Amino acid sequence: MAKKNWVTLIIIIAIIILAIYIKNRPAPETPEELAKCIGENSVLYVQLGCSACKTQEEMFGENYKHLNVVDCWFDQDKCIKKQIEATPTWEIKNKNYRGVKSIDTLKQLTGC
Repeated sequence: MAKKNWVTLIIIIAIIILAIYIKNRPAPETPEELAKCIGENSVLYVQLGCSACKTQEEMFGENYKHLNVVDCWFDQDKCIKKQIEATPTWEIKNKNYRGVKSIDTLKQLTGC
């Protein structure tokens, strides 16, 4: 009986330590680090000639290069397979989000 209590206590302590670590992990500090984090945790579907896609690109500026971007004009098969019906569309955690998204919104959705 005492052994069970110790095992339970150790598991609870491990969960608490893990929760504290996750809560206090360092957030991306620079726009470049944030763009890299968003790029690692999402896919942005765009299309040649899409003005809203251009707006999304301009929000990231030079850090746009760190995003994971698929151009549906050139990679139509990928977009059809993923059922992308409009651009820009963000795929985050297997869910699609249509339209231009603010960097703060993308931060929340990706956990960056």
